[in-house]
Amino acid sequence: MFSNLSLLWQAPALNVQLLLDGLCIGATFALAAYGLALVWGVMNVKNLCQGDMVILGGFITVTLAKNGIHPIFGLPVAIVVLFVYGWIVYRLIICRVIERDLFTSLLATFGLAIVMAQSMNLIFGPEVVTADAGLRSFSVLGGLVTIAQIKLVSLALAAALATVVIVFMKRSRMGQAIRATAQDARAARVMGIDTDRVYQFTYALNAAICGAAGVLISMIWTLQPFFGITHSIRAFVIVTAAGFGNLPGVIMAGFGLGFAEQYSGFLLGAQFQQATVVGLLVLILVVRQIQQARHRRAVA
Repeated sequence: MFSNLSLLWQAPALNVQLLLDGLCIGATFALAAYGLALVWGVMNVKNLCQGDMVILGGFITVTLAKNGIHPIFGLPVAIVVLFVYGWIVYRLIICRVIERDLFTSLLATFGLAIVMAQSMNLIFGPEVVTADAGLRSFSVLGGLVTIAQIKLVSLALAAALATVVIVFMKRSRMGQAIRATAQDARAARVMGIDTDRVYQFTYALNAAICGAAGVLISMIWTLQPFFGITHSIRAFVIVTAAGFGNLPGVIMAGFGLGFAEQYSGFLLGAQFQQATVVGLLVLILVVRQIQQARHRRAVA
């Protein structure tokens, strides 16, 4: 660890490399986390199969790539397929637990995550795979920093998708209905908004966002049927740190998590990257608990 730390000090270009990698990877983290923030904030459902939806979107892209379709062109396919999948899952499962207690929704989505992981294992196999976009890398700073073109493309696509979602939420009637339902579902029903339809669309939109994130991850990282839990934990870390309805906070937290993973992987080894994510989740939960305790004492 200390030798790697000194290496960062002696070779500042390594910091540039880690920051660029963290920026590109963090953008995909933020995209999936924004979908979770929607479901959590609007429906009060903690979607434990969030990461498995990401992995499913990635496997759709890998399958298309094996059949001669470029991974980038798999993006709209994954979005549509996951949107329909989310719509069906809501009608079959989520609508039955949305009005129940927190434990019931956690148990239902956790069970769905297990079913999805095992199904993907049977359909796609247990191997670690990636989607080759056919793009190359280039060097800057005299060859000290190497940048993969697909990472820059993924960053641009993530920014474009986030912009589309933001515009949709602000300008469309459904987006306004989602925001009204998130603020006060009972008042939204009084105003004539079909909240059940809003919930269904929100969950389907979240699934579509996860599918898009999975496409980007399949091109810049690796996929395996049981990697979903790690992406779910990442999304929970980001949303817990940023809070609901705070898109700039979600983006910054996503970038921060990407940087933290890259630096921990370099300093401690790749095997400690996931430990860093879990450690950050525990730390954020402890800080939130302390803040709530202080708030309760101040109110009392």
